[in-house]
Amino acid sequence: MAVRATVTRFPIDVESLMDSGLPWGVTVSPFAAKDENGNPPVYGSEGHLLPRCENCWAYYNTYCEQEQWAWTCSLCGTLNGLSSQSVSRYSQPESCPENMSSFIDLELPMEESEEMQARPVYVAAVDLASSEEFLELVKSALLAALEALGPGSLFGLATFSHKIGLYDVQGPIPVVKNVFIPHDSDGTLSMELQDIMPLSSFLAPVDTCKDRIASALETLRPTTSWERTSGAGQGLDGAFLGGRGFGSAMEALFNYIGSEYGNTFALARVFAFLSGAPDIGAGQLDTRRYGEQYASRREDADRALLPEQTPFYKDLAAVAVQSGVCVDIFAVTNEYTDLASLKFLSIESGGSLFLYTSTDDSTLPQDMYRMLSRPYAFNCVLRLRTSSEFQQSHSYGHFFPDPQYENVQHIICCDSFATYAYDFEFVNNAGFSRHTSELPMLQIAFQYTVVVPPDELANAGSNTTTRAKHSLKKRLRIRTLQFGVGHSINEIYDCVDSEVVLSLLVHKVILASLEQGVREGRMLLHDWLVILTAQYNDACKLIQSGHGGSSGVHIDVAFSQCPQLQPLPRLVFALLRNPLLRLHEEGVHPDYRIYLQCLFSALEPSSLSRAVYPLLTSYASPDKQAYPRHSLSRAALITSGSSIFFLDAFTNLIVFYASTAEPSLPFPPPQDCLLRTTINKLKQERCITPRLSFIKGGQDDATTFENYLIEEQDVEGSGFTSVMGFVSFLDEINQSTLEYLK
Repeated sequence: MAVRATVTRFPIDVESLMDSGLPWGVTVSPFAAKDENGNPPVYGSEGHLLPRCENCWAYYNTYCEQEQWAWTCSLCGTLNGLSSQSVSRYSQPESCPENMSSFIDLELPMEESEEMQARPVYVAAVDLASSEEFLELVKSALLAALEALGPGSLFGLATFSHKIGLYDVQGPIPVVKNVFIPHDSDGTLSMELQDIMPLSSFLAPVDTCKDRIASALETLRPTTSWERTSGAGQGLDGAFLGGRGFGSAMEALFNYIGSEYGNTFALARVFAFLSGAPDIGAGQLDTRRYGEQYASRREDADRALLPEQTPFYKDLAAVAVQSGVCVDIFAVTNEYTDLASLKFLSIESGGSLFLYTSTDDSTLPQDMYRMLSRPYAFNCVLRLRTSSEFQQSHSYGHFFPDPQYENVQHIICCDSFATYAYDFEFVNNAGFSRHTSELPMLQIAFQYTVVVPPDELANAGSNTTTRAKHSLKKRLRIRTLQFGVGHSINEIYDCVDSEVVLSLLVHKVILASLEQGVREGRMLLHDWLVILTAQYNDACKLIQSGHGGSSGVHIDVAFSQCPQLQPLPRLVFALLRNPLLRLHEEGVHPDYRIYLQCLFSALEPSSLSRAVYPLLTSYASPDKQAYPRHSLSRAALITSGSSIFFLDAFTNLIVFYASTAEPSLPFPPPQDCLLRTTINKLKQERCITPRLSFIKGGQDDATTFENYLIEEQDVEGSGFTSVMGFVSFLDEINQSTLEYLK
């Protein structure tokens, strides 16, 4: 559980917070195996015996003062009694994880109703209203997925177009049974899927049927245009309707699989492979809105294309959750598919949204393998508690709030990369006391369930003689943190984590974009940097006015006296240049913007920082690094004199050989060199597979590399003056800060 704060010393009161100009909050990666410093939790059992505060319900921890029969809560100061069982437990404190560490992970007992056969269930739903190239890519991805699935897993193959196909691969040859999807928006099927094929025939054990599943995949063919039109029927104006009944297929699948929820499985994962927008049956989407001329109607296209056009997929996500299903959507298309409507099905059911604009260089097979190879928790509950002077004001991330309890979030499925963010506010104007030794406290509790394979149970000494079964383990992970207090603005500025500040800003601008349009998101970001610059200059007493009014004022826009703030102008400039906040008329595809919103709002701070402002390093040779960091400008390339440049933009990795590089340098770099080792390490650590490309300057097209050299590009279309490059951007911030100070 990695926890990072925007400032490691919290502002002492409301005035201090306002004067700093900084967001105040934390990011939390609850299922990360270690904390932000690389330390693992102390593991233990009997989590249900952990004492809890009678007032705020916080858990007992190492910061609590303990007497023989009582303990004082470190969050709210309440004195709580200890049961005789706890007194005897704590008579040998070194035997209890909660007395050894403030970061613990304890096993919880399972209720009888929860102790079931918990086989991992995976279902692939493949779009046949597609192309041969799309299906070849999906086959490769599913073959990779089969290699990653653990023993004992069950796998089902379904297809959708103008009909739903269910595959039985447990016999000598694969059998497919179909049911047609009515093309009206009601889309109710003529019969239940359970009546077409029993679920036990559909879900095949991967251990014994892997080859047969592979054979079934080979039989997948795109539906012909004739099939689609005869199946879908004619439109009113004589034009044939399409044939992709995605919504109806998903709804039917969830009801079908959900019948065994809590019996055969505890979580089923559905992989939906989509090549275009759903156009028949329930949940069909009208893609004509993308082609509309918003400018002629004086409408903001960025605002019009971001909201969903139907609540169908949001409601369907709730059905998925009720059925114990988590949905991952893999969209492989360069056409408008309206991910703004579809995204809810994945992010609100605990899944992910992936977008690949082409089948040629798609990393879909690698992403599938990677996603299924890493551990995940499910049915998770996340609760953040604070000491009494401050509280949570907003929470951000792919979870849904508990309908009954405040500040409790439910996460359907969570891997080690998934990250959530919280904003804080003071309960009243008093803030933290200047006169007591009590410091701000934060406690994060994360209850989760994991599926434990039979071999791990055997290693743990479970002497079961029955046929190997997966079992469920419920655990409680608790992290208690104590923060310092900044008694002056300078103390606060000295302990800023710019990557976490960026994380909170990204969440805020995504929210503003969705509610008020991209222009509003851009203005929010710009104005924030102006206010921070003004507050910093005021706090550091840098504003010196000449006699001629504002003309004599010098503004330090580069935060030259505070190294911790120095990355922020570049990060804001890069974020304004990012497709997340570029305008529709600049050619940003609305689906790509939605994909970035979903990706960025789940990334941990270091990854997000890399995605917003890529890292450019240089090498004298493939085995010798020259400089660890350059600014993203052509000038940096020329002045460095280096031969090889390596750019890490999180989703893309580019190796660029300068045109001046020695011809004797091997291209591309050999597998056993330092540069390749660095690349391979980065690829292993990523949550998604970055695309790797090699470019030889002077011979290959270097456009993809040059597009990342943003510091000489303009901030275009911001509603502010069109300015060239980062230096001019700082001049503009300087002018705006002067206006603000007037």
